[in-house]
Amino acid sequence: MNPAAPATRRPIVYHALGDSYTIGTGASHESRNFPSLLAANVGEASRREVEVVNPAVNGFTTIDLLAKELGYITDLKPDLVSVLIGVNDLVQGRSSGQYRESLVEIYDAIAATQLPAGRVAAISIPNWSVVPAAREYGDPARLLRLTETFNAAARQEAEARRFTWVDLTEVSTREMGSTGWIAADDLHPGDPQYAAWAGEIWKRLEKDWSSV
Repeated sequence: MNPAAPATRRPIVYHALGDSYTIGTGASHESRNFPSLLAANVGEASRREVEVVNPAVNGFTTIDLLAKELGYITDLKPDLVSVLIGVNDLVQGRSSGQYRESLVEIYDAIAATQLPAGRVAAISIPNWSVVPAAREYGDPARLLRLTETFNAAARQEAEARRFTWVDLTEVSTREMGSTGWIAADDLHPGDPQYAAWAGEIWKRLEKDWSSV
């Protein structure tokens, strides 16, 4: 028997967990958010359709993610998971210890799916301290220190579970000042920045999808 053609294989299910950064607030269209762009890369590499399930919501914290997003994993049995969460925990005054405690619960649930290497992307909070609207949330230098502390906790927990860690700190400021890099709300990324994020994430995952 001839092997099934790639088009007949079941779709890859990609579960994108997060907040406004994951839903793509600031992008011109949902097709321009980073999960949609990442899915296009995965689809091209695997020659399979990719179904994106993106329940992210503006303002969500890790607590919200646990209550309203994580449960999808049981039913979906995803082939790829990304998680980018934490900036709203920070803004709402949760400590890094509280953040870590919630994140451990999230990461443990993802780890229980036993996905192979390159199938879980744990993504850092970007360096949002440099955007114009950041001053509405406090001193930018303090915001950067807090973001770095939260990211350090997330990285430690991600690497302990052998997730692929993706640091957006540098890429999120790479083209500051260029047209469209920051959205009109002066807070969220614009299309070019989301595209850069997707490129950075794919760069970390690509080798593990080359033989799918």
